Amino acid sequence: MSPAPPQERSLFAMLRLMLPHIWPYRGRVAFAIGCLIAAKLATIAVPLTLKDLIDALDVKPSLLLLPLVPLVAYGALRLASSLFQELRQIVFARVMARTSRKITLAVFRHLHGLSLRFHLDRKTGGVARDVERGMTAVSDLLDWTLYTILPTLFEIAVVAIILVTRYDASFAVITLGTLVAYIAFTFSVTEWRLRYYRAANEADTEANARNVDSLLNYETVKYFNNEEHEQRRFDSALTKLENATVKSLKTLAVLNIGQAGIVAIGLTLLLWRAAVGVAEGRMAIGDLVLVNAFLIQLSIPLSYLGMVYREVKQALTNIQRMFALLDEPQEVRDAPDAPPLAVTGAELSFEHVDFHYDPARPILHDVDFRIPPGKTLAVVGTTGAGKSTLARLLYRFYDVSGGAIRIDGQDIRQVSQDSLRTAIGIVPQDTVLFNDTIYYNIAYGRPEATREEVIAAARSAHIHDFIVSLPQGYDATVGERGLKLSGGEKQRVAIARTLLKNPALLVFDEATSALDTRTEKIIQAELAEIARDRTTLVIAHRLSTIVDADEIVVLDQGRIVERGDHASLLAAHGRYAALWTMQQREARPAAPEPAPA
Repeated sequence: MSPAPPQERSLFAMLRLMLPHIWPYRGRVAFAIGCLIAAKLATIAVPLTLKDLIDALDVKPSLLLLPLVPLVAYGALRLASSLFQELRQIVFARVMARTSRKITLAVFRHLHGLSLRFHLDRKTGGVARDVERGMTAVSDLLDWTLYTILPTLFEIAVVAIILVTRYDASFAVITLGTLVAYIAFTFSVTEWRLRYYRAANEADTEANARNVDSLLNYETVKYFNNEEHEQRRFDSALTKLENATVKSLKTLAVLNIGQAGIVAIGLTLLLWRAAVGVAEGRMAIGDLVLVNAFLIQLSIPLSYLGMVYREVKQALTNIQRMFALLDEPQEVRDAPDAPPLAVTGAELSFEHVDFHYDPARPILHDVDFRIPPGKTLAVVGTTGAGKSTLARLLYRFYDVSGGAIRIDGQDIRQVSQDSLRTAIGIVPQDTVLFNDTIYYNIAYGRPEATREEVIAAARSAHIHDFIVSLPQGYDATVGERGLKLSGGEKQRVAIARTLLKNPALLVFDEATSALDTRTEKIIQAELAEIARDRTTLVIAHRLSTIVDADEIVVLDQGRIVERGDHASLLAAHGRYAALWTMQQREARPAAPEPAPA
């Protein structure tokens, strides 16, 4: 299940989605808007003051006749325009950053709330890229919409009113005609070129996904000598990105040329009308300067408005990809007002459980067993029998299709997921560690634990001596996915992490199957020690590791075909006995061939 295609949303629909995150800061927003209005009014007043200054100087020059009031007002208005703009930035900076942070955190939380089905199919690099671009676009959209587009439209409206009221209707006709032509051209061309921007985004996401995927599987690439193959795959995505980027830049040049042409024609027509007015004596020199200053002043935000419209459309594209992740349905959700799990003895029972990923491909059929408090039950079977699915259902990575899973009589679908997972500890087959220190990875079992508790857990897992022998001790980093540690060392870190969590119920999901025989025996003894007096579910492939289990359940194609302890199952000469005999034969050293005569 790849992320859903982005749902097309309008600018106002997107702002409505962000409104709950902005509303707590409505006071700051209002104050910032007030600063912007003041800045725009000061900007508009500058040409008016300049006109008065020029008209006042249209006499014989004299130091005594210098118009001090217009001079001082001109300087003060210039300062006020910049001052209010910067004050708006100071007030609104926190709103933009906080809103971006909250929305991104909501997406991050939602991604962790999605079922394992989504995460098994996702491309990590692509999802990370979408979140990264969306996070930046949230701040940009707020800034451009509230504090660029609206103030610019306000400035254009005020200037147009001044021109209409002071001069004849031709000024209004030319000004409005220029604005309409400019906006229509900008909107139509921007819509046309957005396809190339979206294509560039898609190619960028694909390239990033391939890059991350290849680097995460660095060893596999080396094993099969496929560096050239990976480079070709990556270059294929980069080629798409290159072509889409070139088209995007070319169409941007077309847009900029058209905008500049429309503004230049409008400026020329308005200056022509002003020049005619001065020649006929209806307008003073100051009026010509005023019209010219207004037009230059308007052309700047007009050009900026066109750029901002393009950026807003592009930001909407980026945000829609991020919000598409929020649109992904949460397959596993807490029931309304779900209570926390109340653990007493940690009795675990699977009651006639059915499960399927796809109705056409059932995985488990009528699986029914019970683990009394403090006892150990092992589940064995061939690959694909459905063993590891039991652990995923217990953790509620998926919900059962039929039947129920109960802990101390409570259906796990009716309690909160947080309390459920707090009560369970797991040592998986493939221990994947964070690219951080050994201390961090052990403390991950209970992040609020003290350093003494972390060290005590490491001692109990028999890894403390190894850690202190390292030059950096507990501060040594483990590398990507823990690749700096051996398999046995990673498993001991996983055991220490689980011990620190101190769960009531333990799951060993083929926890030693990836280890060599000697290391397996050592780790197995440590697992038996931490399982003492805890309810334990062991999912095993090697039968030699579960001979001491209180009960053994044999799965075949998702059904329980046998159950009992080790001795009784061997005596029954059924599926378990056959698996045992086969594994013992594989483990027995081959007899040496007789020497040739």
